[in-house]
Amino acid sequence: MKPESHRSPCPVACTLDLIGDKWTLLVVRDLALGKSHFSEFQKSPEGIATNILSNRLARLLEHGIVEKYPSETIPSREAYRLTKKGKTLKPILKSIFNWGLKYIEGTKPFDEMEQTS
Repeated sequence: MKPESHRSPCPVACTLDLIGDKWTLLVVRDLALGKSHFSEFQKSPEGIATNILSNRLARLLEHGIVEKYPSETIPSREAYRLTKKGKTLKPILKSIFNWGLKYIEGTKPFDEMEQTS
């Protein structure tokens, strides 16, 4: 991977530059919940556009957060999964999830979201 220029050496700023946009952590969330195919990511309730999804997956691949592998369920297709590095984001997602449940009215656990979707 080529060295990148950063707007500052602050680790918070650099991390947000990589995963702090509106969509990237939602893609990581879906991977952590077991989604692996492009079409599965598109079915998430947030409704990510295909061009944005393609861009975010490419960026996550470039940074070693996800990897492609041959799909076991759809012949001649590729699937995605979190790498070891990507899996280290799970506790961060869990903290954001728990914070949202506690402080943002109207949020629901995943099992309740699936029942009402």
